[in-house]
Amino acid sequence: MPFVKRPFHIEKPTKAFLYIMRQFNFTQGEAQRLVAKGRVLINGQSIYDTGAIIEGEVEIVYFEPKSRGLKPIFVNRDFLIFDKPSGVLVHPNTMATEYSMLDEVRTHSGQNANGTHRIDMETSGLFLASRHKDAERFLKGSFEAKRIKKQYLAWVTGKLTEPFTVDEGIRVRNDYNTCKHKVEISKEGKSAITDFVPLAYDEKLDTTLVECKPRNGRLHQIRIHLFHVKHPILGDPIYGTSFEASDKYLDMEITEEERLVETGATRLMLHANALHFPYGATYYIKSKVDFLEMKKEICRKEERRFFT
Repeated sequence: MPFVKRPFHIEKPTKAFLYIMRQFNFTQGEAQRLVAKGRVLINGQSIYDTGAIIEGEVEIVYFEPKSRGLKPIFVNRDFLIFDKPSGVLVHPNTMATEYSMLDEVRTHSGQNANGTHRIDMETSGLFLASRHKDAERFLKGSFEAKRIKKQYLAWVTGKLTEPFTVDEGIRVRNDYNTCKHKVEISKEGKSAITDFVPLAYDEKLDTTLVECKPRNGRLHQIRIHLFHVKHPILGDPIYGTSFEASDKYLDMEITEEERLVETGATRLMLHANALHFPYGATYYIKSKVDFLEMKKEICRKEERRFFT
């Protein structure tokens, strides 16, 4: 498990953050944040004072990455890029999270490495991580300033033949009693524009491979925009399926067989396929995954119970 709790014996009275800096090679800020989060315990009780003096027996809870062998597809001295599998978090949700992309990032590049953007657990594809704090600040700032362009691929229901653009505001929902959608289309929502280009159609599966280019970075933007035009992404357990199926998915009670027939695929058929961004030079990185072949994860049309 990435978060571990280990005992330490401290011979002389020492400020907690100084001990952590020396023991783990943390910066002062990182060490103080760890103390402030209650990760230093004395007699089983957390301390939160970043200037506290500690001595004798203490316990420290810290992140210790455990790799599962995923290698970056691109790496230089400042950043690295992974092809994230579907079903993997980019960052641990809680201290009980067994595995996330942060395990791979810090296994390869150390404690100061970090993810620089959000990508849904169900979405596969390119994940950009910094190798040091200066790169992290630059890349996160680039995402906020929209200097980093992302391009996705999605397998959607039905036949699409012409490029189109969806320009519909998105608002986060706060009532899930009748619908499990995290966001909804709303004139009061934040501006969101996505460009779509159909690439291929499979008549047997009645599904179209679509290139998706979001001009913004709203939560579930591509998913809600495709649902809005009645071509939801296959395998989406939230947008396009029944309330009951979504509820079972969120409660982690849906079986693989139910997931397949209720959503149309074994996983969300959305893939982050390319990144285009400046970092001194201009980088254009493409995923090494053949997403055209991923249609093998799609349920046959006549077998799926797919709600739209």
